[in-house]
Amino acid sequence: MKPGIHPEYRDVVFVDLSNDFKFVTRSTVQTRETIKHEGKEYPLVKIEVSSESHPFYTGKHKIVDTAGRVEKFRQKFGTRSGKASA
Repeated sequence: MKPGIHPEYRDVVFVDLSNDFKFVTRSTVQTRETIKHEGKEYPLVKIEVSSESHPFYTGKHKIVDTAGRVEKFRQKFGTRSGKASA
C-alpha cells in the first residue's frame, strides 16, 4: 500500500439515537465529536437505526399502508397491460 493516500482506519463508537445503544467497530468515517466509552475516548458517529432498533431484527414490524400509494400510481399512469399493442 502506498503511504499517505489511505484514510485513517480506527475504532469508532456508533450510537443509535432511538434507544441509546452503543457499539464499537472500526471505520474510516470522519467525525468531529468524541465520546468516552469503557474508559477510552473514541470518535462518535450518531445513527438513526441499528440492529437494536430496526424492525427486521427486533421482530416489531410496522404495517405500512401501500394501497393508497398503489392507487395514486394507477390514477397517474392508468392501468396498462404488460404486453405492447401491435
